[in-house]
Amino acid sequence: MLTLMEMTPTPTPTGIDTGGLANFLRAFFAPLFLVVVSVVALFFLFTREITRFVQFLILAVAIGVIFYVPNIIEVTAKAIAGALGIR
Repeated sequence: MLTLMEMTPTPTPTGIDTGGLANFLRAFFAPLFLVVVSVVALFFLFTREITRFVQFLILAVAIGVIFYVPNIIEVTAKAIAGALGIR
């Protein structure tokens, strides 16, 4: 004999499935990011602006780590909150 729970249909999801959106955006923008970083770095090297090249390289690495390492923002926020004593 079937119970009422077994006879009740499960609702279908009605929203947009965003499960793979972050992976898609990373895969789409990664080559574009690398091309832009390469062109700007070459410009600084050819114009012999070594100080600006190093500053740009540090900034590019920081941006790359923030956007391409999974869950880095959540881990960093939890670490900062824990260091401040916030639960």
